Amino acid sequence: MYKIVEWPDDALKVVCKDCKPGDKSLKRIAKQMATLMYKTNGVGIAAPQVGLDMRLIVVDCEDEYYGEDPLVLVNPVIVERRGELIESPEGCLSLPGITVSVQRSPYVRVRYYDLDGELWELEGEEGTLLAVCLQHEIDHLDGKTLIESADPDRRLQAVADLANARARGAKPGEVD
Repeated sequence: MYKIVEWPDDALKVVCKDCKPGDKSLKRIAKQMATLMYKTNGVGIAAPQVGLDMRLIVVDCEDEYYGEDPLVLVNPVIVERRGELIESPEGCLSLPGITVSVQRSPYVRVRYYDLDGELWELEGEEGTLLAVCLQHEIDHLDGKTLIESADPDRRLQAVADLANARARGAKPGEVD
């Protein structure tokens, strides 16, 4: 079973390699990632957060059906962003005990493969948690965490907040 890799681990700084669409081993990996995501009350998890150098994410932003049917995206790519950037606080399993305010596009369209190797597109509608989650998890695949996504002042504050949260014993899935 995997465990959450925490910042500043080098695994979180890697630009991940593409997966082979339809690779049968991805189903087992995605299932284990989903189990860990649910165990830590996350809404998304990316392969580098469990130490894997692959472009694979699992998300579940459905309040009503949370925990029933996670969405697995293989080699996801943002193909469109729209709207004026919105700033909001985000948590991250790899940054336990804190939130960091970052700016995101309110709308994204993502192209990806499913676990069977079929090509799909998904829209993160304007202002939804899905839009934020997709951008957040794809950032992980590109070696960026919330700390790297924040402006310089917030970045310094986030590092200090993270040190304090760790001193208090914060665990992945806990936010301030």
